[in-house]
Amino acid sequence: MNILEIEHLRKQFGDREVLSDISLSVREGQVVSIIGPSGSGKSTLLRCATLLETMDGGSLKYLDRYAVRDTGSGAEYASQAELKAVRSCFGLVFQNFNLFPHYTVLKNIVEAPILIQKRSKEEALQTARELLAKMGLSDREDAYPYQLSGGQQQRVSIARALAMSPKILFFDEPTSALDPELTGEILKVIRALAAEHMTMVIVTHEMAFARDVSDHVIFMDGGHIVEEGEPDIITNPRHERTIQFLNRFN
Repeated sequence: MNILEIEHLRKQFGDREVLSDISLSVREGQVVSIIGPSGSGKSTLLRCATLLETMDGGSLKYLDRYAVRDTGSGAEYASQAELKAVRSCFGLVFQNFNLFPHYTVLKNIVEAPILIQKRSKEEALQTARELLAKMGLSDREDAYPYQLSGGQQQRVSIARALAMSPKILFFDEPTSALDPELTGEILKVIRALAAEHMTMVIVTHEMAFARDVSDHVIFMDGGHIVEEGEPDIITNPRHERTIQFLNRFN
């Protein structure tokens, strides 16, 4: 079963086309990594998929719900009620954590389930504490974001996303704001989620990690999908542009 389907996505900023004819699908339990140089459109693709950026053309579908339909002359968005239902399908983890600085760790996690999903406070607190235990942060529930390391803040933001019980989790370069030591602890958390068959789309510059954890790898450049396939495209790329990129990376 496909959780996510994107067909012929187009996105422009002014006269510049930043995404051109992007099509991809993500099956339940699949881990998809998106790699490529800076400015290739990876983060814009994630922002379109999570409704933070508007599409100029193409369609976007979660399970059996269309968020965006292609009318032939542009992208037509669903009603606000339908988009609200679509938003409940996914979670997003940002590279800069995006925690509320004036909320404790616990409040950062329980706020959305209570306000948006109308869950009881008791249920939201129980879920939050279970997730904090999973992230190794049980002793930090009363701390504020400024009192945490970058790695701890990112683990809180992962817990916050998981608290909404999403069908699919998006990561936008989740380790780019972290030093190498803290990067390792976040990659370990994502590996654990992959082992639990969490459906994920990960924009990353960590090539070895993408090769080891992914079921499918997409290489983007210049707003296009240049090459995609099994994770071994990272060690055995076929397209000249992918070879060039990975050689420079290695």
